[in-house]
Amino acid sequence: MTGTRRTALVTGASRGIGRAIARRLAEDGYDLTLSSRDTDALRAVAKELGQLGVRTEVAPADMAAEDDVRRVADVHCAAYGRLDALVLSAGVGSSAPLGGYPLRRFDKQFAVNVRAPFILIDACLDLLRETAELAPETGTKIAAISSVTASAPEPGLSAYGASKAALVALCEAVNTEASADGVAATAICPGYVDTDMSAWMHDRIAPTEMITSEDIAELVLALTRTSRRAVVPHLPVVRAGSELWRA
Repeated sequence: MTGTRRTALVTGASRGIGRAIARRLAEDGYDLTLSSRDTDALRAVAKELGQLGVRTEVAPADMAAEDDVRRVADVHCAAYGRLDALVLSAGVGSSAPLGGYPLRRFDKQFAVNVRAPFILIDACLDLLRETAELAPETGTKIAAISSVTASAPEPGLSAYGASKAALVALCEAVNTEASADGVAATAICPGYVDTDMSAWMHDRIAPTEMITSEDIAELVLALTRTSRRAVVPHLPVVRAGSELWRA
């Protein structure tokens, strides 16, 4: 049975950007399905957010495994019967120069950063469309965490940037197929965010100069509040400084 409370499915929810987004949505009253590989961390986040008065379901999964990804969609659908926001925050990155680039790293990045979002969108699109009919003002939203390297490449990040560019293209394609039905997709493209994933850059960029996870969470929440008449295909977010297009 379809519920009346708004719901969101958030991948990569146990830490970093995904956790910040999940918390911000919970603060706004969304019931949640949370997914990540780390079951213990995921349950801890679910318990913490449950104290805000929202329902939380957990769906541990390896985003590189197709069966796991499909199970995440099934868990959410069975629990709630509606989906107002699909947040695709799970991602992996690996830095290495071209010239003997390890293909296993390439394959892993495309599996997690592109294939898993594609599978989840494909599996959830009917539910997103059905829920959009229940939300005539805002419709439903897909927010995918891409990267500014999708359009402003950096040395050593060729595979990562290519996978994130593909994610941008996926969101734009979704809009051509589903935005008229009230389902809008946005690829949010930040530079370096102060998370564990960016720790390898701390010798070059101080954490205090990086974008915060809360910045991205606020943008996701703002997207959920836009009318169904507005579509934001991609949204770059860069660090303050004299160079505009930089991670």
